[in-house]
Amino acid sequence: MRVRLLLAPILALSLVTAVPAAAHPHRSNVDLVNPLIGTTGADPAEYGGMIPSTAPPFAMTRWSPQTRVNYVSRLPYHHDDPAITGFIGTHQPAIWMGDSGYVSGMPGIGDVQVGRSMPFTHADEHASPSKYSVKMATGVGAELTGTSRVGVMRFTFPADASPNFVLTATRAGITGAVHVDPARREISGYNPDRQDSKLGPFKAPNFKGYFVAGFDTPVTGFGTSTGTTLHDGERDRTDAGLGAFVRFPASARTVQVRIATSFISIDQARENLRREVPAGTGFDRVAAQTKAAWSEKLDRVDVEGATPDQLATFYTSMFHALQYPSEMSEYGRYYSAYDDRVHNGVSYTSYSLWDTFRAENAFLTLFAPERVDDMVTSMLHDYREGGWLPMWKNPAETNIMVGTNADSIIAEAIAKGFTGFDRKLAYEAVYKDAMTPPDRDTELRFADREEGTPVEARAGLTTYKQNGWVAADRTAEAASRTLDYAYEDWAVAQVASAVGKPDDAAFFLERSKNYRNLYNPATGFMQARNFDGAWTSGGWTEGNEWVYTFDVMHDVPGLISLMGRDKFVALLDRHFGEGHNNHTNEPSHHIGYLYDYAGQPWKTQAQVRSIAAANYANKPDGLTGNDDCGQMSSWYLLSSIGIYPVTPASDTYAVGSPFFSKVTLRLPGSSRPLVVSSPGNSASTPYVSSLSLNGKPVSKPMLTQRDLTGGGVLRFGMSATPTTWGVS
Repeated sequence: MRVRLLLAPILALSLVTAVPAAAHPHRSNVDLVNPLIGTTGADPAEYGGMIPSTAPPFAMTRWSPQTRVNYVSRLPYHHDDPAITGFIGTHQPAIWMGDSGYVSGMPGIGDVQVGRSMPFTHADEHASPSKYSVKMATGVGAELTGTSRVGVMRFTFPADASPNFVLTATRAGITGAVHVDPARREISGYNPDRQDSKLGPFKAPNFKGYFVAGFDTPVTGFGTSTGTTLHDGERDRTDAGLGAFVRFPASARTVQVRIATSFISIDQARENLRREVPAGTGFDRVAAQTKAAWSEKLDRVDVEGATPDQLATFYTSMFHALQYPSEMSEYGRYYSAYDDRVHNGVSYTSYSLWDTFRAENAFLTLFAPERVDDMVTSMLHDYREGGWLPMWKNPAETNIMVGTNADSIIAEAIAKGFTGFDRKLAYEAVYKDAMTPPDRDTELRFADREEGTPVEARAGLTTYKQNGWVAADRTAEAASRTLDYAYEDWAVAQVASAVGKPDDAAFFLERSKNYRNLYNPATGFMQARNFDGAWTSGGWTEGNEWVYTFDVMHDVPGLISLMGRDKFVALLDRHFGEGHNNHTNEPSHHIGYLYDYAGQPWKTQAQVRSIAAANYANKPDGLTGNDDCGQMSSWYLLSSIGIYPVTPASDTYAVGSPFFSKVTLRLPGSSRPLVVSSPGNSASTPYVSSLSLNGKPVSKPMLTQRDLTGGGVLRFGMSATPTTWGVS
């Protein structure tokens, strides 16, 4: 995320309303998803930051209605806009990032117009993960679905409307190419725009988003366009602000368009089209296949004791969390924007690691374990091709946010038993993160979105190694970096131990205690320090001392010992009671669970319920903060079943308060379901009075990955009043 600091209100414990368990009148949980959640909010950028996209899980290209021009900090769809301007194949992973290699198309009637818009109302709009449809005021109907690399559009036109289709390849100032082949009913070309290209050192001069658009209806006229100027009958053009168009017979009532995308070549786009939506494949068949892909994930979870709104929130959160990171490889090959070459292998992009290492990655280890090894391998490819593990890859390093949180992802994969990646290479990569300062580390401050910098990695590592903290008078966001690096050192220690390097593990474990160097006992808060050791102000990344004083995810007992248990709990009480918790941003996400470690787990149970009620709802403005590639949604999903990974680079989850009376999880790879049962769960019984796993009492508020993936029955006893369960 970048940049926000809003105070989330603390509401009453109103999240759960008990309802009798009953069969829901739907064929798939996909039908419960509301893709319009998170598509608007009070602030133009500080809202859920979601679009009603349609594509299968982890798709390379998402397809969405377009109501505005998208760029960094602005998405292509916003719920408050009154008109459709196109249907876009987008690679923009989050609102704070830019798009790359996108392509869009727009149906028209009458004269061909570039930049046409058609008013619509939400009453005439329907969105689902597998299909989007809208009836516009002109009488033109549009339907949209997609596979991972191909978008399929079906347009319905009024009688004798002289229908046409305009494809936009590039925008003003961006030079691309189009080729129209009327005999093949096809437009092909490329768009080289990479809106984040000014960030990071990887300029990728050969980057292009290639496309091939095919039509199922004869073409009666065609041409290209530059800006709003039409070049009728022209087949080829290389220019800026570029587009192409085709006309259809006046009698045509329904036209289907297939648009394949590729980062490799036009030929590869055509191959992707052949593989995913071959000629003659109907729209409905593609939509059914995409729904089946979502059903394979969402139908693994059955929720009982939830209201319809809670079901929509839950399954929409799954829809959000299963979109990222997104596929970059295309049937055994991928383009790398790090070295500007095509390679054999697997690749993912849209790594928002500062956000997603906290809970999104843990969610993926449970619900998409079949992809975890490849996702780690992809990061190792990035290391080989670019010299460093990714920080925020889109589709190359952007140097956005702080910390080398890929270290945490790798340590978590090892802790949770994943073995399908090169552990030796993984340790080489995390060791470099931990020990090698970035180029010009002593010259640059590495400010947010600073241009012309090398890979940021652990900026300020030079002074961190010298003093045990990043010097605030030399490096931007130094206080946050110090705490991040201490946590990441702990993660590197876990990797070192796993690959048989005990001396390295001991070194990094000791260095992970550097968080202590920022604690100022005179104020009771973490505080930035200059190179000479003097205390100073600021130095935080999207937060303040209230948030970051609790940002010691790897050693909560050590933090409690440093502060003193009574002071720690009192500060936590003030943090929530005075409204300092900011759930709209990720550094606060674990804080509600810290009472578990301080002997007062009933306060965690209360806070988790309150946070969920305040920040999640089944409505367009139902996400208080940017979802950030699934992190906001993953907090809700894991919290709803009563767990959260306070220490992500481990196999351990803190226990909270489940939201529903029963959740049945059929996790991929598990031999039997996990049933999370909490009879009598309601808004008036938020407290845990007992916990057992397969009949064996659990006395501490902690569970492991194996506890979850082993299946069986996790049974919570619920209470209307705080209890002493889990008190250590």
